[in-house]
Amino acid sequence: MMTKEQNFSTEVEALLTEQLKNWPLASKNYEALKTVRSKTFRIDNRFDCRVQFNPGRIQSSAAKVDSRSLRERKCFLCSENLPQEQRGLAFASEYSVLVNPFPIFPRHLTIANLSHVDQRIADRYEDMLDIAKALPDFVVFYNGPKCGASAPDHMHFQAGNKGFLPLERDVRSLARRVIVSKEGISCYSLEEYARTCIVIEASDKASSAQLFRRIYQAVEVENEEEPMLNLLVWYEASKWMTCIFLRKLHRPKCFFAEGEENMLISPASVDMGGVFILPQEKDFNKITAYDVKAILEEVSLSREALLEVFRKIDL
Repeated sequence: MMTKEQNFSTEVEALLTEQLKNWPLASKNYEALKTVRSKTFRIDNRFDCRVQFNPGRIQSSAAKVDSRSLRERKCFLCSENLPQEQRGLAFASEYSVLVNPFPIFPRHLTIANLSHVDQRIADRYEDMLDIAKALPDFVVFYNGPKCGASAPDHMHFQAGNKGFLPLERDVRSLARRVIVSKEGISCYSLEEYARTCIVIEASDKASSAQLFRRIYQAVEVENEEEPMLNLLVWYEASKWMTCIFLRKLHRPKCFFAEGEENMLISPASVDMGGVFILPQEKDFNKITAYDVKAILEEVSLSREALLEVFRKIDL
């Protein structure tokens, strides 16, 4: 007999198959994904970052997320505005699992709230853990409203198949600074990683949620409704892996630069997880390992600020 998670995973795979067969836009974009160009940089001889030239993602990378622009466009995640061909699969009583028609991953999902409510993680983190357990072949991710979310006015997660992000290997291979280590839960930061990454490993959902809240509350917030962050979560070996990327900037200076200095990159969870998405060929051709490292460092919380977070947690 299949478990609840196996049954749901089977339904998701059936949804993907059906949508790629019957939705021309999705079918075209997933087929195009097979021919995207990519290259890999070794950073500081410690970890890899991959760069993907994906012109289909330009709408997301260049999305206008100011309040006026959001008011003037229809929300593309509200059920009444979905394309006629798009189908959803219910999860719990609050979410609909959708095939993302502009993929980065070979299997790319959006998990949208059924209500048009703001993108906020504080009371939704446990939902994210539930989704990750229900989709054990996927990494589930959350982009903060000013950290890559192209629909900051509509609560949603995304998910992509495991084995795609270098982050999945990095959490096992890189040096770490241990913050918590006890039965059922551990927490550590990845060292010399060019970006701020806190990892929670937990076999108990409530313990993970409690620790996440302490970290969330320890981050200083200035003129924002929540700390700037990206989250990636996956479920394996009967425990949840949560990677928290704390941010200080939404977009790097090269996004706003003129002329040769300009690169259209707006880092979100996938980029922080080790795959830089570049929708313009000129940027793909010229970007270097130095640029990748500099951008990660520029948008991430500083090490000094991270240590202050650890002091406030006081574990």
